[in-house]
Amino acid sequence: MKETSEKQYRNGQSFGARLSRGILNLFGWKVTACEPPAKAVIIIAPHTSNWDFLIGILGKWDKNLDLKFLSKDSLLRGPLGWWFKYVGAVAVDRNAAHGLVQQVVNEFKQKEHFLLAIAPEGTRKFTPHWKSGFYRIALAAKVPIGLATIDVRKKEIRLENYYMPSGDEAVDMAYIRKMYSVANGFKPLNESTIRLAD
Repeated sequence: MKETSEKQYRNGQSFGARLSRGILNLFGWKVTACEPPAKAVIIIAPHTSNWDFLIGILGKWDKNLDLKFLSKDSLLRGPLGWWFKYVGAVAVDRNAAHGLVQQVVNEFKQKEHFLLAIAPEGTRKFTPHWKSGFYRIALAAKVPIGLATIDVRKKEIRLENYYMPSGDEAVDMAYIRKMYSVANGFKPLNESTIRLAD
């Protein structure tokens, strides 16, 4: 009985998965995702609205993906800390001397399975570039980058591609830029330029 339950969970047939799928279907959304590796940095773009978080959480539950995201440690100590942990928050100390990137790389080294979701734009407003943290983490941890999109026009969440960065930033970002060229955010004017800061 336990083996069957675990298999159903992996295949997205748990109650939570079916409920999330039902909510998404109700509003015309669907989720397309391939089997993830054991470890990856998953970038989610475009990020232009608060709705991205809610839809992203429903998408992760739909496919039973154990996605984590970074959160200030103080937030997890607050009254809603239990809820943020439940949906996948991982506490980080942004003031730590050894830096945020190294903290996250250490998490990857310590865990057998770790899928970390990051919105590389870092804000819902327009910016002239993406933050480079996701790229530096993936290179240092030697893990692939999952390319996830929340496409409002098609009402589809897609995670079908995992890309191992080469370390050649120009080549890697050209590939990533191409993959995101067809995605449409909630507020197109807020979509940031897909390049890393100089």
